[in-house]
Amino acid sequence: MSDAIREVPLVDLGRQYAEVRVEVEAAVSRVLASGTYITGPEVAAFEDEVAGYLGVDHAIGVGSGTDALYLILRALGIGPGDEVVTTDSTFIATADTIARCGATPVFADIDPRTFDIDPTEAARRMTDRTRAIVAVHLYGHPADMAPLSDVARSAGVHLIEDCAQAFGAEYRGRKVGSLGTASAFSFFPTKNLGAAGDGGLVCTGDGAVAERVRTLRSHGSRKKYLCEEIGLNSRLDEVQAALLRIKLRRLDAWNRSRVEVASWYDENLAGVGVPFVAPDVSHVYHLYTVRAERREALADRLAAARVGFNVYYPVPLHLQPCFGSLGHKTGDFPASERAASEVLSLPIFPGMTREELLYVRAAVNGASV
Repeated sequence: MSDAIREVPLVDLGRQYAEVRVEVEAAVSRVLASGTYITGPEVAAFEDEVAGYLGVDHAIGVGSGTDALYLILRALGIGPGDEVVTTDSTFIATADTIARCGATPVFADIDPRTFDIDPTEAARRMTDRTRAIVAVHLYGHPADMAPLSDVARSAGVHLIEDCAQAFGAEYRGRKVGSLGTASAFSFFPTKNLGAAGDGGLVCTGDGAVAERVRTLRSHGSRKKYLCEEIGLNSRLDEVQAALLRIKLRRLDAWNRSRVEVASWYDENLAGVGVPFVAPDVSHVYHLYTVRAERREALADRLAAARVGFNVYYPVPLHLQPCFGSLGHKTGDFPASERAASEVLSLPIFPGMTREELLYVRAAVNGASV
């Protein structure tokens, strides 16, 4: 290998910022000079632009992706005594927001090919207390929404999308986030569409849900100083919205770059299981996640070569200590547990060079770097 490359990060946000720096600095200066920093014209414009991009009626900026999920559940009236079915393999926020509402998260095993919730398993977990299903489009691969929609419709429950890792992905020609009762997005900095801090979004086609989310995100108030219910302070700020508007215009190109990197990996990596992509979806590869039966050996090679990697997620939700009261044990969700023991995510970000890809390949395949 060339001496020019001695390290590859898991993600390089500095490289992305360099591409938009001039526009971002001008936008931030404009916002700061305006004196309006919270839920002003930048937020309103961003909400309109995102709604148009996703094909939804309502988009509401909030403080984080976690808040977006929580606000959806609250807006739907989900609370104590209710159950919400969701995937066992995802970030903790998907389930802890359910618990924060006073409801019970009910876990379902995953499709081992896509890592997304298995619709058959979701249906098996439904009871007469189920109020919603939360489908996560994990790693940027859309969940199988058609059968999940059938399950939700037949049971008369809501289908919620957790789109934190999948901005721009499509299922059967439609953008994720437009397929359920409501959807939640995260703008954590490393996301495909990332802010320079926390930020989130709720999307829905239901005007009543949208209005309640807007009320709840501002202390339960529609009229200033008159609180109709207990809400929270969860608003997207003007600086983040201005930055996100600039990045939104580049999102499709950046996602295409991710797909190009993933395609190259698919054809050039050996000794690992590369990501499966269902025929009716577009994967946006927030993470490029492989399977490795000898994961620790792979991790050691990558660490020695200074190639960035991470494991998303090493402990399934049913084995998290915070959910110990649910009474689950090892073996309850075999597909999820196996994934947790084998998955590892490799560097992927827009603008990766061929030299970086070759360097990652050499580290993964066990060649000298």
